[in-house]
Amino acid sequence: MNKNELLKIAREARELSYSPYSHFAVGAALECTDGSIYQGANIENASYPLAMCAERNAVYNAMMDGKTKDDFVALAIVADTERPCSPCGACRQVLSELYPEDAPIYLGNLEGDVKETTIAELLPFAFDGEDL
Repeated sequence: MNKNELLKIAREARELSYSPYSHFAVGAALECTDGSIYQGANIENASYPLAMCAERNAVYNAMMDGKTKDDFVALAIVADTERPCSPCGACRQVLSELYPEDAPIYLGNLEGDVKETTIAELLPFAFDGEDL
């Protein structure tokens, strides 16, 4: 699948967002080696820290279906932002452990702007299990 198709699926996932407090809907799409796609959308809660981001929902959804880091090929994230939407710090930390270091992450917005990056670029010197 090409990045534009994956970004389109992330944009569709965004429609499933539950964001009545921030009104900031985010969608994500995670492609796996077998061609399966896992979507995620942010889900908020009145107790803000209990919210879950789109990209973590997509990764966790895939893992609940038996996928592992070795199955992940590409991740797309889309939101209504001026520049391509970037993951929050919590998502960067989760992706640093559960997503391949050099696999592409496509950051997008509704205007069609795209930035391609990796989790290694987004979170250099990540804290991991070896630091425990």
